[in-house]
Amino acid sequence: MSIKKKRKLRDLDPELEREKARYGHALPSREFILQILEEQGVPVNEKALQSLLEIAEEEHEIFGRRISAMLREGQIMRNRKGDICVVEKLDLIKGKVQGHPDGFGFLMSDDGSPDLFLSAKEMHKALHGDRVMVREIGVDRRGRREGTIVEVLERAVTQLVGRLHDDHGILFVEAENRRISQDILIPREESMNAKAGKVVMVEIIQQPSKHAQPIGRIVEILGEYTAPGMEIEIALRKHDLPHQFPPEVEKRSAKFPDKVLKKDLMEREDIRHLPLVTIDGETARDFDDAVYCERDGKNYKLYVAIADVSHYVNSRDALDLEAFNRGNSVYFPRRVIPMLPEALSNGLCSLNPQVERLCMVCEINLDATGNFREYRFYPAVMFSHARLTYTKVAAMLDNPKGEDAKQYKSLLPHIQLLYKLFKVLLKARGKRGAIDFETIETQMIFNDQGKIERILPVKRNDAHRLIEECMLAANVCASDFLQKHKQPTLYRIHEGPTPEKLVALRDFLKEFGVQLSGGDEPHAKDYAKTLTKIKDRPDAQLLQTVMLRSLRQAVYSPDNVGHFGLAYESYTHFTSPIRRYPDLLVHRAIKAVLKETVYSPGNWHELGAHCSQTERRADDASRDVEIWLKCYYMQDRIGESFDGVISAVTGFGLFVALDGIYVEGLVHISELPSDYFHFDAAKHRLLGERSGKRYRLGDRLRVTLVRVDLESSKIDFVLAENRGPDSADSEARS
Repeated sequence: MSIKKKRKLRDLDPELEREKARYGHALPSREFILQILEEQGVPVNEKALQSLLEIAEEEHEIFGRRISAMLREGQIMRNRKGDICVVEKLDLIKGKVQGHPDGFGFLMSDDGSPDLFLSAKEMHKALHGDRVMVREIGVDRRGRREGTIVEVLERAVTQLVGRLHDDHGILFVEAENRRISQDILIPREESMNAKAGKVVMVEIIQQPSKHAQPIGRIVEILGEYTAPGMEIEIALRKHDLPHQFPPEVEKRSAKFPDKVLKKDLMEREDIRHLPLVTIDGETARDFDDAVYCERDGKNYKLYVAIADVSHYVNSRDALDLEAFNRGNSVYFPRRVIPMLPEALSNGLCSLNPQVERLCMVCEINLDATGNFREYRFYPAVMFSHARLTYTKVAAMLDNPKGEDAKQYKSLLPHIQLLYKLFKVLLKARGKRGAIDFETIETQMIFNDQGKIERILPVKRNDAHRLIEECMLAANVCASDFLQKHKQPTLYRIHEGPTPEKLVALRDFLKEFGVQLSGGDEPHAKDYAKTLTKIKDRPDAQLLQTVMLRSLRQAVYSPDNVGHFGLAYESYTHFTSPIRRYPDLLVHRAIKAVLKETVYSPGNWHELGAHCSQTERRADDASRDVEIWLKCYYMQDRIGESFDGVISAVTGFGLFVALDGIYVEGLVHISELPSDYFHFDAAKHRLLGERSGKRYRLGDRLRVTLVRVDLESSKIDFVLAENRGPDSADSEARS
């Protein structure tokens, strides 16, 4: 009788067939469990719920696992009595905790609603990154929505890096990630006898609660804080960057041959006769791309050969899973954390000179004005005829009779033809309206102790731009190819300004007598026209900076919305599969089309979000290392005065970038002349209430270095002789 009744009840489950298909057994679906709970109208004891759903004794364990999963994901929760409640009925908000160095935090809600403020008292219950459920309790004294943490759904921090301190015999670790403001208590027996001041890796053995601090054990002693390379070791662990290949990956990579095997040449076109060359920076070791150009009457035929990583890294094997996990290579000063093991990244996949290599080729026919006539993709075997650098190519172009030109005499005509094509592509770029912001890249020169000796600007020459235009052409063709064949992929998308940022930008530009055309939906051409008009103005850098900051960040997505900055309707990344996972996915997608199949690696939206996140993670880690090295570089210059420009304005002060040193520091608002200064975000300025004195983005200042804090990576300035911005300069900007 009970079995018959159970089957009838289970038949009411709207997801019955799905559950049968997945598990071969009609366990109540999550949706049905929530439906039954809501129908009761009150919290339900778990045994009562089992009875309601007629869970047989042999189903108790698997049903318990489903309930645990629903608790973990915040669909349901237990009240103080242990009864099960539907979270949506409790007016609770799920989200992720974002900590602040000053001890408080915010809830970044899953539903996209405005953030909730979490007081320092509430933050005792959780750590930065934890997923929690919060109840809104009102507004704080500043008018912000405020919440209280009801339950921690998922702990994000299980390990962290920091410095060990000893306060009267009590050991604790201060996390390097300043968003984790709670100190981690270390029992003496869990300290590995580490000395105070050492950088250590800690495993959390007891998470924080309302009445207790987190407790951890030291699992690794990294060493002295100022030891050479320690800044990188800290950044790797602070940002959870995978930096050691798992044993199965090391084992697999050890089996790769030193050279291309004959069996790998099957079904490939042979382009070994083409004088392809690589052109990269002096310190590059992994060569993704090689180029060659030839005339086709008045037209051009461009060959862009890209390392065929997908031949060696198979979908879902150990190498692929680790490459996905890393997402991209990470570049630090003097050290690289590669996406792929060295046997591939610097060896078998790298397009090294004078050796055969497998590649994917994008062969493009362009007319005399740089328009694409046709293109095709195919797997091939190639032979790089030279490993050239940007400096050498620039020298060959500048002086065709010089030493570098003589050394590569046979290749010089091909380089010169590439340069002619580059000039054509550059004109097409201008006609297309791509934005070309002028930014300064820097290079750190190190001494024998591994510290910065000086910081120099990196000058981009036409060789850099030549390769960039070739890569852009191949990427556009890859995007067009996949779109035409309706093969899903990851596009590199870049959206224009939000309506709010566009209004703010136009209001700012209006103050300077500058207009941005394009109405409510400006095109890249409109930005490019404005940049051209202002390029000779003394305030050009200021206006360009504000225009750049109005744009959104480029990301990876299967939804093709175009690339605003490059003025392309369709764009993807094809040219760097050694160091970027999205490029590897694009290669596999192209191969699938060539084989008349469809490539389906999983949820494309999730893949795009993951690759965008690993890219940001790498950028954040690299930035941390660079800032710390600059702090170390400046610590012996306290008391010196420098000229600089205001690079950012905030509610708490001015960031000043020093001329010729490329180091940035803060003039705190309290160090400004005695007055009440108010922050105007739209106009990028601080304005004195009484004096009317203004400090605006782009204003020039002379500042004195007063403090360098290596632990927080902060540099503090004061105004030299307490002078404000030059009055004449301020008037010129008004």
